[in-house]
Amino acid sequence: MLIIEQHKIPIGVPKTRLLDYALQVIKTVPSRSALKKIIKREELLVDGIPGNSGSWVIANQQISLIDLELKPPKALDIKLDIIFEDEHIAIINKPSGIEVSGNKYYTIQNALVTKIKHSSEPDALKWARPVHRLDMPTSGLLLVAKTASAIMKLGQQFEKREIQKKYTAIVAGNLHDAGEITTPIVNQKALSSYKPISHCHSLKLQWLSLVELIPHTGRTHQLRIHMADFGFPIVGDRQYGTGPLLKGKGLFLAAVELSFVHPYNNKPITITINHPKKFDTLMEREERRWEQYETKN
Repeated sequence: MLIIEQHKIPIGVPKTRLLDYALQVIKTVPSRSALKKIIKREELLVDGIPGNSGSWVIANQQISLIDLELKPPKALDIKLDIIFEDEHIAIINKPSGIEVSGNKYYTIQNALVTKIKHSSEPDALKWARPVHRLDMPTSGLLLVAKTASAIMKLGQQFEKREIQKKYTAIVAGNLHDAGEITTPIVNQKALSSYKPISHCHSLKLQWLSLVELIPHTGRTHQLRIHMADFGFPIVGDRQYGTGPLLKGKGLFLAAVELSFVHPYNNKPITITINHPKKFDTLMEREERRWEQYETKN
Protein backbone atom coordinates (compact mmCIF):
# COMPACT_ATOMS: atom_id res chain seq x y z
CA MET A 1 0.00 0.00 0.00
CA LEU A 2 1.30 3.46 -0.96
CA ILE A 3 -0.01 6.69 0.59
CA ILE A 4 -0.44 9.25 -2.21
CA GLU A 5 -2.01 12.15 -0.32
CA GLN A 6 -3.12 12.97 3.21
CA HIS A 7 -5.33 15.75 4.52
CA LYS A 8 -6.48 16.63 8.05
CA ILE A 9 -9.93 18.19 8.14
CA PRO A 10 -9.72 21.59 9.88
CA ILE A 11 -12.00 22.84 12.64
CA GLY A 12 -14.99 24.81 11.33
CA VAL A 13 -15.39 22.96 8.05
CA PRO A 14 -18.95 23.31 6.62
CA LYS A 15 -21.26 20.30 6.69
CA THR A 16 -20.10 18.41 3.59
CA ARG A 17 -20.29 14.87 2.21
CA LEU A 18 -17.00 13.02 1.90
CA LEU A 19 -17.20 12.82 -1.90
CA ASP A 20 -17.72 16.57 -2.29
CA TYR A 21 -15.10 17.49 0.29
CA ALA A 22 -12.44 15.12 -1.04
CA LEU A 23 -12.92 16.47 -4.56
CA GLN A 24 -11.83 19.89 -3.28
CA VAL A 25 -8.79 18.82 -1.25
CA ILE A 26 -7.38 15.75 -3.04
CA LYS A 27 -5.21 17.18 -5.82
CA THR A 28 -4.24 14.09 -7.81
CA VAL A 29 -7.76 12.89 -8.66
CA PRO A 30 -8.95 14.48 -11.92
CA SER A 31 -12.74 14.26 -11.64
CA ARG A 32 -15.80 13.36 -9.57
CA SER A 33 -16.30 10.10 -11.45
CA ALA A 34 -12.67 9.09 -10.87
CA LEU A 35 -13.02 9.84 -7.16
CA LYS A 36 -16.16 7.69 -6.96
CA LYS A 37 -14.23 4.74 -8.39
CA ILE A 38 -11.38 5.31 -5.93
CA ILE A 39 -13.84 5.23 -3.03
CA LYS A 40 -15.44 2.07 -4.45
CA ARG A 41 -11.99 0.43 -4.60
CA GLU A 42 -11.53 1.43 -0.94
CA GLU A 43 -8.52 3.58 -1.74
CA LEU A 44 -9.81 6.65 0.13
CA LEU A 45 -9.46 6.15 3.89
CA VAL A 46 -10.94 8.18 6.72
CA ASP A 47 -8.97 7.65 9.92
CA GLY A 48 -7.57 4.47 8.38
CA ILE A 49 -10.97 3.01 7.39
CA PRO A 50 -12.37 2.95 3.81
CA GLY A 51 -14.60 5.99 3.38
CA ASN A 52 -18.20 6.20 2.19
CA SER A 53 -19.19 8.77 -0.44
CA GLY A 54 -22.25 9.92 1.46
CA SER A 55 -20.79 10.18 4.96
CA TRP A 56 -20.33 13.61 6.55
CA VAL A 57 -16.83 14.86 7.17
CA ILE A 58 -15.86 15.81 10.74
CA ALA A 59 -13.13 18.13 11.99
CA ASN A 60 -9.79 16.47 12.80
CA GLN A 61 -10.49 13.41 10.66
CA GLN A 62 -7.53 12.24 8.56
CA ILE A 63 -8.29 11.60 4.88
CA SER A 64 -5.76 9.42 3.07
CA LEU A 65 -5.60 8.61 -0.63
CA ILE A 66 -3.82 5.29 -1.04
CA ASP A 67 -2.77 3.15 -3.96
CA LEU A 68 -3.03 -0.60 -3.59
CA GLU A 69 -0.80 -0.86 -6.69
CA LEU A 70 -2.93 -3.65 -8.09
CA LYS A 71 -2.65 -2.57 -11.71
CA PRO A 72 0.23 -0.63 -13.31
CA PRO A 73 -0.52 2.06 -15.91
CA LYS A 74 -0.46 1.02 -19.56
CA ALA A 75 2.41 2.88 -21.22
CA LEU A 76 1.41 5.57 -23.73
CA ASP A 77 4.03 6.54 -26.30
CA ILE A 78 3.66 10.27 -26.96
CA LYS A 79 6.16 13.09 -27.00
CA LEU A 80 6.54 14.87 -23.64
CA ASP A 81 8.31 18.19 -23.17
CA ILE A 82 10.29 17.60 -19.95
CA ILE A 83 11.31 20.95 -18.46
CA PHE A 84 13.12 19.64 -15.38
CA GLU A 85 13.98 16.25 -13.90
CA ASP A 86 16.08 14.86 -11.05
CA GLU A 87 15.87 11.79 -8.81
CA HIS A 88 12.87 13.15 -6.89
CA ILE A 89 10.65 15.18 -9.19
CA ALA A 90 10.02 16.13 -12.79
CA ILE A 91 8.21 19.04 -14.41
CA ILE A 92 6.62 18.65 -17.82
CA ASN A 93 4.92 21.05 -20.19
CA LYS A 94 1.55 19.35 -20.56
CA PRO A 95 -0.04 19.71 -23.99
CA SER A 96 -3.67 20.74 -24.20
CA GLY A 97 -6.30 18.14 -25.04
CA ILE A 98 -5.10 15.34 -22.76
CA GLU A 99 -6.26 14.33 -19.27
CA VAL A 100 -3.68 14.23 -16.49
CA SER A 101 -4.99 10.90 -15.18
CA GLY A 102 -8.13 8.80 -15.00
CA ASN A 103 -9.54 5.63 -16.51
CA LYS A 104 -8.72 6.53 -20.10
CA TYR A 105 -5.66 5.26 -21.94
CA TYR A 106 -4.72 8.64 -23.41
CA THR A 107 -3.48 10.32 -20.20
CA ILE A 108 -0.31 11.99 -18.95
CA GLN A 109 -0.09 9.36 -16.21
CA ASN A 110 0.29 6.61 -18.80
CA ALA A 111 2.80 8.67 -20.81
CA LEU A 112 5.01 9.12 -17.73
CA VAL A 113 5.63 5.37 -17.48
CA THR A 114 8.33 5.37 -20.15
CA LYS A 115 9.15 9.06 -20.53
CA ILE A 116 10.31 9.77 -16.96
CA LYS A 117 13.43 7.96 -15.68
CA HIS A 118 12.98 5.65 -12.71
CA SER A 119 14.40 7.10 -9.50
CA SER A 120 17.31 5.39 -7.74
CA GLU A 121 16.11 6.60 -4.31
CA PRO A 122 15.11 3.98 -1.68
CA ASP A 123 11.48 5.17 -1.69
CA ALA A 124 11.23 5.35 -5.49
CA LEU A 125 7.77 4.95 -6.94
CA LYS A 126 7.19 2.16 -9.43
CA TRP A 127 6.22 4.89 -11.88
CA ALA A 128 6.16 8.68 -11.71
CA ARG A 129 2.91 10.35 -10.67
CA PRO A 130 1.41 13.82 -11.21
CA VAL A 131 0.87 15.61 -7.89
CA HIS A 132 -1.82 18.05 -9.03
CA ARG A 133 -4.37 18.59 -11.78
CA LEU A 134 -4.58 20.62 -14.95
CA ASP A 135 -7.85 20.62 -16.89
CA MET A 136 -7.78 18.61 -20.11
CA PRO A 137 -7.92 21.72 -22.38
CA THR A 138 -5.32 23.60 -20.29
CA SER A 139 -1.65 23.38 -21.20
CA GLY A 140 1.46 24.14 -19.18
CA LEU A 141 3.59 23.19 -16.22
CA LEU A 142 2.72 19.99 -14.38
CA LEU A 143 4.63 18.82 -11.32
CA VAL A 144 5.43 15.11 -11.12
CA ALA A 145 6.74 13.06 -8.17
CA LYS A 146 9.20 10.18 -8.53
CA THR A 147 9.41 9.16 -4.85
CA ALA A 148 6.90 8.55 -2.06
CA SER A 149 8.44 11.30 0.08
CA ALA A 150 8.15 13.78 -2.79
CA ILE A 151 4.41 13.04 -3.09
CA MET A 152 3.89 13.57 0.63
CA LYS A 153 5.92 16.77 0.94
CA LEU A 154 4.55 18.38 -2.20
CA GLY A 155 1.05 17.40 -1.12
CA GLN A 156 1.63 19.22 2.16
CA GLN A 157 2.78 22.31 0.28
CA PHE A 158 -0.36 22.26 -1.85
CA GLU A 159 -2.53 21.85 1.24
CA LYS A 160 -0.85 24.83 2.93
CA ARG A 161 -1.09 26.83 -0.32
CA GLU A 162 2.67 27.20 -0.44
CA ILE A 163 2.90 26.31 -4.13
CA GLN A 164 2.16 29.25 -6.40
CA LYS A 165 1.00 28.86 -9.97
CA LYS A 166 0.77 31.56 -12.61
CA TYR A 167 -1.21 31.29 -15.81
CA THR A 168 -1.44 33.23 -19.03
CA ALA A 169 -4.81 33.47 -20.77
CA ILE A 170 -6.57 35.35 -23.53
CA VAL A 171 -9.95 36.67 -22.44
CA ALA A 172 -12.79 38.27 -24.33
CA GLY A 173 -13.03 41.99 -23.60
CA ASN A 174 -10.82 44.97 -22.84
CA LEU A 175 -9.44 44.30 -19.35
CA HIS A 176 -7.50 47.36 -18.20
CA ASP A 177 -6.92 47.21 -14.46
CA ALA A 178 -5.38 44.56 -12.19
CA GLY A 179 -7.48 43.21 -9.36
CA GLU A 180 -8.90 40.24 -7.46
CA ILE A 181 -12.00 38.07 -7.74
CA THR A 182 -13.43 36.57 -4.54
CA THR A 183 -16.67 34.97 -5.77
CA PRO A 184 -17.26 31.65 -3.89
CA ILE A 185 -17.26 28.45 -5.96
CA VAL A 186 -19.62 25.66 -4.85
CA ASN A 187 -20.05 27.49 -1.53
CA GLN A 188 -16.27 27.43 -0.96
CA LYS A 189 -14.04 30.49 -0.62
CA ALA A 190 -12.09 31.23 -3.78
CA LEU A 191 -9.57 33.93 -4.62
CA SER A 192 -8.02 34.73 -8.00
CA SER A 193 -5.94 37.71 -9.08
CA TYR A 194 -5.63 39.08 -12.61
CA LYS A 195 -3.35 41.54 -14.41
CA PRO A 196 -3.59 42.66 -18.03
CA ILE A 197 -0.52 42.27 -20.25
CA SER A 198 -1.68 43.52 -23.65
CA HIS A 199 -4.80 44.11 -25.76
CA CYS A 200 -5.93 43.87 -29.35
CA HIS A 201 -9.04 44.65 -31.38
CA SER A 202 -11.32 41.80 -32.49
CA LEU A 203 -14.03 41.85 -35.14
CA LYS A 204 -16.08 39.23 -33.31
CA LEU A 205 -15.62 40.36 -29.70
CA GLN A 206 -14.46 43.98 -30.11
CA TRP A 207 -11.46 43.41 -27.81
CA LEU A 208 -9.21 40.60 -26.61
CA SER A 209 -6.86 40.85 -23.63
CA LEU A 210 -3.75 38.83 -22.84
CA VAL A 211 -3.72 38.49 -19.05
CA GLU A 212 -1.76 36.98 -16.16
CA LEU A 213 -3.90 34.95 -13.73
CA ILE A 214 -3.01 33.56 -10.29
CA PRO A 215 -5.31 31.15 -8.41
CA HIS A 216 -4.70 31.67 -4.69
CA THR A 217 -7.10 28.85 -3.84
CA GLY A 218 -7.50 25.50 -5.58
CA ARG A 219 -11.13 25.16 -6.65
CA THR A 220 -12.03 23.06 -9.67
CA HIS A 221 -12.08 25.21 -12.86
CA GLN A 222 -11.46 28.24 -10.64
CA LEU A 223 -9.90 30.60 -13.18
CA ARG A 224 -12.37 29.66 -15.90
CA ILE A 225 -15.35 30.23 -13.61
CA HIS A 226 -14.02 33.44 -12.10
CA MET A 227 -13.15 35.09 -15.41
CA ALA A 228 -16.50 34.11 -16.95
CA ASP A 229 -18.44 35.43 -13.95
CA PHE A 230 -16.34 38.61 -14.05
CA GLY A 231 -17.43 39.22 -17.63
CA PHE A 232 -14.13 38.33 -19.31
CA PRO A 233 -14.45 34.64 -20.29
CA ILE A 234 -11.34 32.80 -21.42
CA VAL A 235 -11.30 32.36 -25.19
CA GLY A 236 -12.11 28.83 -26.30
CA ASP A 237 -13.90 27.87 -23.07
CA ARG A 238 -16.85 25.80 -24.22
CA GLN A 239 -18.11 25.17 -20.70
CA TYR A 240 -18.09 28.66 -19.20
CA GLY A 241 -17.57 30.93 -22.22
CA THR A 242 -20.18 33.13 -23.91
CA GLY A 243 -19.83 32.00 -27.50
CA PRO A 244 -17.71 30.04 -29.97
CA LEU A 245 -14.46 31.57 -31.20
CA LEU A 246 -11.80 29.80 -33.25
CA LYS A 247 -13.34 26.36 -33.35
CA GLY A 248 -10.73 23.65 -33.04
CA LYS A 249 -8.09 25.96 -31.53
CA GLY A 250 -8.75 24.89 -27.94
CA LEU A 251 -8.70 26.80 -24.67
CA PHE A 252 -6.37 29.79 -24.40
CA LEU A 253 -5.19 29.08 -20.87
CA ALA A 254 -1.68 27.94 -19.97
CA ALA A 255 0.17 27.36 -16.69
CA VAL A 256 3.43 29.25 -17.25
CA GLU A 257 5.06 29.43 -13.81
CA LEU A 258 5.45 27.14 -10.78
CA SER A 259 7.07 28.20 -7.49
CA PHE A 260 7.63 25.65 -4.73
CA VAL A 261 10.19 24.20 -2.31
CA HIS A 262 12.10 21.14 -3.52
CA PRO A 263 10.92 18.15 -1.44
CA TYR A 264 14.47 16.81 -0.94
CA ASN A 265 16.88 19.73 -0.51
CA ASN A 266 14.28 22.30 0.67
CA LYS A 267 15.54 24.90 -1.80
CA PRO A 268 12.99 27.23 -3.45
CA ILE A 269 12.44 26.60 -7.15
CA THR A 270 10.69 28.76 -9.73
CA ILE A 271 10.14 27.33 -13.21
CA THR A 272 8.87 29.62 -15.98
CA ILE A 273 7.98 28.92 -19.60
CA ASN A 274 6.59 31.03 -22.42
CA HIS A 275 2.92 30.81 -23.24
CA PRO A 276 2.07 28.83 -26.40
CA LYS A 277 2.75 30.47 -29.77
CA LYS A 278 -0.93 30.25 -30.65
CA PHE A 279 -1.61 33.03 -28.11
CA ASP A 280 0.53 35.55 -30.00
CA THR A 281 -0.72 34.27 -33.34
CA LEU A 282 -4.33 34.87 -32.31
CA MET A 283 -3.68 38.39 -30.99
CA GLU A 284 -1.72 39.40 -34.10
CA ARG A 285 -4.28 37.92 -36.48
CA GLU A 286 -7.28 39.52 -34.77
CA GLU A 287 -5.61 42.94 -34.77
CA ARG A 288 -4.61 42.55 -38.43
CA ARG A 289 -8.15 41.59 -39.46
CA TRP A 290 -9.57 44.55 -37.58
CA GLU A 291 -7.14 46.94 -39.27
CA GLN A 292 -8.00 45.50 -42.68
CA TYR A 293 -11.73 45.94 -41.98
CA GLU A 294 -11.23 49.54 -40.80
CA THR A 295 -9.19 50.35 -43.90
CA LYS A 296 -11.93 49.04 -46.22
CA ASN A 297 -14.65 50.92 -44.36
